[in-house]
Amino acid sequence: MAALWVPPSSKLHITSLLMMLLMATTMMNNNVSGQATWCVARSDASNQALQTALDYACGSGADCFPLQANGLCFLPNTIQAHASYAFNSYYQRRGRAPGSCDFAGTATIAQSDPSYGSCVYPSSGSTAGGGNTPSTTPAFNNPNVPSPTTTTPIYGGGNTGGLTPGMNTPFPDNSRAASEATATWFLGLFSSLLILAICI
Repeated sequence: MAALWVPPSSKLHITSLLMMLLMATTMMNNNVSGQATWCVARSDASNQALQTALDYACGSGADCFPLQANGLCFLPNTIQAHASYAFNSYYQRRGRAPGSCDFAGTATIAQSDPSYGSCVYPSSGSTAGGGNTPSTTPAFNNPNVPSPTTTTPIYGGGNTGGLTPGMNTPFPDNSRAASEATATWFLGLFSSLLILAICI
């Protein structure tokens, strides 16, 4: 196979163009994944949907201890505030992974820190609180949501309507991870093209 001959002056232009594309992609990738983000409850989500998602988050690894009656994030004692804290804990503990901030459409990504007073929302997995497991965390039911005839504990509870940890989540992947993956893919592509251009 014959190699494609490129005049030396064209090589310089191609290399310059690829360098600019590489720099632009690198900046885009840093902008997408380098900033702190938080996962919070959507204001238009129903209380019942938020309660279901809150139960799932707390039962699947979110640190919900601060939401207990003596916790730093108990007040305001609303389903919106409690769901926001639990969603964010879940999201951060999963390293802001794809799909970890959706909760059946009840959550969204926030660019500004939702912390207030002594209630600090973690901004990374390392600050997302200690481990809690189903055997150590007390049940949590928000008093602002009408209870069914049987109480659904925080970790599901058989056929009482809660989500059981370990099941495949019914939450679709609507996170920003796709844009991060695209930026990383372009970074790899342009790096490869740059190396090829230099070697030709």
